[in-house]
Amino acid sequence: MSLFRLDASIRVEGSHSREIADIVEQEWRTTHPQSPVVTRHIGIDPIPATAWSTAVNATYVPEGDRSPEQREAVDLAAAAADQLIDADALLLAVPLYNFGVSQHFKAWVDLVICDPRMTAGVEPATAGKQAVLVTVRGGSYAQGTPREGWDHATAWMRRVLADVWKLELKVVELEFTLADVNPALKPFKELAKQIRAAAKQTAHEHGRGLAGTLRV
Repeated sequence: MSLFRLDASIRVEGSHSREIADIVEQEWRTTHPQSPVVTRHIGIDPIPATAWSTAVNATYVPEGDRSPEQREAVDLAAAAADQLIDADALLLAVPLYNFGVSQHFKAWVDLVICDPRMTAGVEPATAGKQAVLVTVRGGSYAQGTPREGWDHATAWMRRVLADVWKLELKVVELEFTLADVNPALKPFKELAKQIRAAAKQTAHEHGRGLAGTLRV
């Protein structure tokens, strides 16, 4: 049994998405202390910028005629897909950056979709796997807020993870992570504390749920 964890934050120390994902992981480890956790941090070890386009172009070239760069890109896509397919449960921690999905996460998703086992339009090899997505936002983009609709990441990630890859997806969302450092958000500091407490509680619950889907 194994858990695959992906982090997309550009930070290690002080990362809010990592903090919440750590809770989910710890709940999983509590239930499965002897089981491996495979980790990948694309925020600090990103996918090469040209890997996706090279892998896509390689699909139009007979395998024996591919260039070394094309073979390497295809192998990268297969390795990324393998990590998802080989795991029994998945944990993904992806912050909102500049109102959109992390470029590191988008590059990783694009590369995985290059693999024929995970591409759009096929029954993905991850269908039915249990997964938790942790996503955090510096401000708030909820209904009725001045920036309602500015979060262009969360819905997209749900579409890919739940609809394209057919994961049994649970989501932990945390907002107002910049309330302590952005003067404009100072009036929301108390609300931010409440939201963080609720997110941590949800992370504990989803972590226990993720662990409960596995049998040692």
